[in-house]
Amino acid sequence: MTSDNMAEKLKAASIAANMPGLDDAHGGVVPPWQPATTFERGAGAGFSYLRDASPVFSAAEDILARLEGGADALLFASGMAAADAVFRALPKGAHVLVPNVMYWALRAWIEAHHDEGALEVQRYPGDDMTALEKALRPGATALVWVETPANPLWTVTDIARAADLAHTAGAKLAVDSTVATPILTRPLEYGADIVMHSATKYLNGHSDVLAGALVSAENGGFWQAIRRVRTMGGAVPGSFEAWLLIRGMRTLAVRVARASENAMALARWLEGHDSVHQVLYPGLESHPGHDIAAKQMRGGFGGMLSFRVKGGFDKAAAVARATRLIREATSLGGVESLIEHRAPVEGPESPCPDDLLRLSVGIEDVGDLKADLERALA
Repeated sequence: MTSDNMAEKLKAASIAANMPGLDDAHGGVVPPWQPATTFERGAGAGFSYLRDASPVFSAAEDILARLEGGADALLFASGMAAADAVFRALPKGAHVLVPNVMYWALRAWIEAHHDEGALEVQRYPGDDMTALEKALRPGATALVWVETPANPLWTVTDIARAADLAHTAGAKLAVDSTVATPILTRPLEYGADIVMHSATKYLNGHSDVLAGALVSAENGGFWQAIRRVRTMGGAVPGSFEAWLLIRGMRTLAVRVARASENAMALARWLEGHDSVHQVLYPGLESHPGHDIAAKQMRGGFGGMLSFRVKGGFDKAAAVARATRLIREATSLGGVESLIEHRAPVEGPESPCPDDLLRLSVGIEDVGDLKADLERALA
């Protein structure tokens, strides 16, 4: 890790751990929780009702905006609610481009809206900027959606190039940066207009909060439309969930660093394993998106990887059931390691090979993780 990367991590850790003014009234070293759903008018703080804003929301959103280098941020009830708000803020029938590989539930939701006529959706390969350029319709495309690294094949998209292409065509660029987190990648620095996070994952990091977040480069008309969607739709988390999210973000930098180190070690080990015939991890030189990932991911490549086992569907299912320290469960980004056989979870439209296992690497001892996988693979 270079000194510049280390400085960035320390800066991010300082932002999340010691937000000034979180408890000026009492001098507490942790932020207070304000559970109120309604606020006295004329009290001077500017809050009225929880669906609009709250002191806890504001504190969490301030942290997020500063971590991403954005003009403003919004909390949502889930990552899906955050993504939903971006698409709902578009004009009816808007032409949008989404990658072939992306979070499967969001892909299914977007295609359902396409079938209903609310959106005109077109797919593009996330690692092929020539194909993206050809798919864009100047003056007609409203939004390009990017997910990088993209779940669960960990396809890498060149954010700067995608932003240039989108803006030249008059479109906005939104980036799902859930896996990279602002510790490793800040998409706004590469030209993105909006960054989305499933805050349930790494931002919270303890598998006990359902939340989402958006951060915007500008506080303009499209952003205000997104804010209206959130407020009128009531897509906000509870105040306690927002407080737990703040608690999680205070350790974001150290958790992401440890998970990234563990994932790199496991990826290199699995790449040489007799029972594995492919490892998908942007940190490996064998990954087709490695060079771009190295350019836009600073100080690590994240805690997510997938690997394909020899023996096909049945062998993959058996390995997922056989781990003990690594739990067989959905989701990612917690301190605990999780494994999942993705093809049967995602269904027939999944881009996953049927022998692929997705691994969310936690912060446990990497030797213990290797031993657990060795037993399962055997």
